[in-house]
Amino acid sequence: MTYDPARGYVGRSGDLRQPVTALSLGGLRAKVEALMMPDEVIVTLHLDKQARLERDRRRLTGRPRPGFAGTSA
Repeated sequence: MTYDPARGYVGRSGDLRQPVTALSLGGLRAKVEALMMPDEVIVTLHLDKQARLERDRRRLTGRPRPGFAGTSA
């Protein structure tokens, strides 16, 4: 899987007819699961360097994770 600034995350697999695109990793996972159809699909996303960099950038500049913002612990 890679990241294309114009299209978002792009996933490819031999099990899919065409590449799948989504704006988030969660969205990409959901689309792949829906396309693969069996009752229990196990999706493992292997990120290339560009996708890892984008994921990390979003983590660092995004909103705080639930449960951690404003806690005194």
